[in-house]
Amino acid sequence: MKFGIVVLPGSNCDHDTLHVTHDLLGAEVEVLWHKDTDLKGVDCVIVPGGFAYGDYLRAGALAKFAPIMEPIRRHAAAGGMVFGICNGFQVLTEAGLLPGALMRNANLRFAGKDIHVRTEETDTPITCELQKGQVLRMPIAHGEGNFYADDATLDDLERNRQVIFRYCDSEGRVISEANPNGSARNIAGICNRARNVFGMMPHPERCAESLLGNADGLGVFKSIAASLARV
Repeated sequence: MKFGIVVLPGSNCDHDTLHVTHDLLGAEVEVLWHKDTDLKGVDCVIVPGGFAYGDYLRAGALAKFAPIMEPIRRHAAAGGMVFGICNGFQVLTEAGLLPGALMRNANLRFAGKDIHVRTEETDTPITCELQKGQVLRMPIAHGEGNFYADDATLDDLERNRQVIFRYCDSEGRVISEANPNGSARNIAGICNRARNVFGMMPHPERCAESLLGNADGLGVFKSIAASLARV
């Protein structure tokens, strides 16, 4: 089991993600620089949060041209696992590895707080150790987390069960008041049709141990580890 943590200029959650995968999971980890053209044999690529290339033009728009993205595309096409968190989710949509787009928050303000998400699907490598309907408390920190897609794409995501997390209240109710950014249908995380590429706006790596006051996010990483162990 080997993780690759991508470091783009402006990444700021790479060390958090490395800590969870290496120190908490005990996995082997490679740090992948944005100019690398070799994934060094990793099983799961994680594109962490931050402000890749300063989020110039729009979040993730320049990162899709980084040299590291081409081997990531090949890895995904071959069935390899790719996981984008927050800015990483934005990068994956810009790179065409996930559908939709992340727009400015509906209130045009940066959101940094704890929210709740409901686990919608458990037959994915990042949710297989969770329970369907399980509510997780996680932090968000984004100004462009408003997931958008046209109605046909949204219907397609629903039909193929590609919506894996939705914003909800603490009781698991998917209501507009629990939506922190205006995301369509309260979508907080999705996967591709092949269920090997994932993106979510909340930060599971920032709530993966009780020392931080909340370990709800560890289940996401334990799910990945369990999935890789079965391969």
